Amino acid sequence: MATAVIFDFSGTLFRCEDGPSWVRAALRQAGIAASEAEVYAAAARLAASGGQPGARTPFTLPPHVAGLWERRDLSAAAHRAAYTALIDEARLPWPGLTGLLYERHAAPQAWLPYPDTVAALELLAGRGIPVAVLSNIGWDLRHVFRHHGADHLVADYVLSFEQNVAKPGPRIFATACELLGRDPADVLMVGDDPAADGGATAIGCAFRAVAHVPVADRPDALLQIAKSL
Repeated sequence: MATAVIFDFSGTLFRCEDGPSWVRAALRQAGIAASEAEVYAAAARLAASGGQPGARTPFTLPPHVAGLWERRDLSAAAHRAAYTALIDEARLPWPGLTGLLYERHAAPQAWLPYPDTVAALELLAGRGIPVAVLSNIGWDLRHVFRHHGADHLVADYVLSFEQNVAKPGPRIFATACELLGRDPADVLMVGDDPAADGGATAIGCAFRAVAHVPVADRPDALLQIAKSL
């Protein structure tokens, strides 16, 4: 039975806003008026280019972005460079929007908690089971948890750009276990990516997968896992 839990962030505890909402927010900040047809067309182009971090839409990686893509989660600079390059690939009709789109994706309002995120974290806290959040990411996500009133329920954050190592490499999972003060055999990893998050099994953690779906489509998967511990 696990005595501590590591959660992935994107697609597990939170999900990024949809493409049209992302585009609308950046356009509002830029003071640009656009029709809904233009918004949806831009969102489709960005989905095809892979420009929205966290969206996990299928896309073809341009050769000139390949090097940045490999390093995207290892530093804030590489993350920004990779994703702004992919946003530029969408060739949107509005100049100056690339930076605003990138910055919007890191805004706490751009991330929605799954319906049971807070309830699951509260249940674990009530049972004395500490939680760490482990994410392949290029920016500090702590403010997302603060914004949604969940920061006090997380013992530690292990972020790839701060550690200069990413999932599925074993070292980042080992770091999370050390911060939780637990042997890997006593830790459960929960995530939406069996390849990346499932890498925790290499050091002896258990792994439970959740589906990377819109928040309305996954109402209680996290809570069911928490109740099983």
